[in-house]
Amino acid sequence: MPQSSSTKKHAQDPPDVTGPNPKSQRTKMVKSSDDSDKKNSGKKLKELEVGVPIVYGNIAFWLGKKASEFQSHKWTVYVRGATNEDLSVVVKRVDFQLHSSFNNPTRVVDGPPFELSECGWGEFEIVITLHFHTDVCDKPLHLYHHLKLYPEDESGPLSTKRPVVVESYDEIVLAEPSEAFFARVQNHPAVSVPRLPPGLNLPPPVPIEDVDRRKRSDSKDHPLSQWFTNFSEADELLKLTAARQQVQGHIARLRRQLSLIEGQHQQLKPAADL
Repeated sequence: MPQSSSTKKHAQDPPDVTGPNPKSQRTKMVKSSDDSDKKNSGKKLKELEVGVPIVYGNIAFWLGKKASEFQSHKWTVYVRGATNEDLSVVVKRVDFQLHSSFNNPTRVVDGPPFELSECGWGEFEIVITLHFHTDVCDKPLHLYHHLKLYPEDESGPLSTKRPVVVESYDEIVLAEPSEAFFARVQNHPAVSVPRLPPGLNLPPPVPIEDVDRRKRSDSKDHPLSQWFTNFSEADELLKLTAARQQVQGHIARLRRQLSLIEGQHQQLKPAADL
């Protein structure tokens, strides 16, 4: 179907290369709680944060001889784990808001892989909305990605063999997770979790019904994975996250020790006054 866009880029002979350097950022999410949350999920783990590294972007292939005025590229927009893990342990569904010229421009993907493919000729902004499971966060996360079809350098011919790839890295930080959620994701490869304080026993993990029923899709075997960006920067951010969580653990232990010392001081104070 024809696609219109105010940002179509005309280029006679652009080369077939990847897009600009990927962006990196951190997004902190906090789940609000009510009485039912506390009853169903247990208490929150203060001073702890859970990290979920994600990558979102698009891959676009020029159609070559099959290209027409309104169908020049086939493209796929997606959200994936930073090293291609299945995100459905945290993400319930993803909404992709396309240009208004598309039929049914709001596309809902309720299972992994969280992606959609289309054909068109124009570049435009796509709003990607992540909806989380109820024990993760009750607020959606809105991401904004500019669909890229043409390479930055316009000095060479288009190629049907090598796509244009534009991706951004984001680390979703979930502050003060519940015990139930932490227990459910602590061994999942898509989630970065800190060490628990000594003496804290978690309840047995209870899988979310929809995720447990759904057939898991491992994006490590994704047909486009050869074009995915290798986020060495993401690896560094993950190391920083682990170091930060380690520091937070030390701070929590020092606070407990200080509280214990203050309690002992209060008990000794009356005897000293005598």
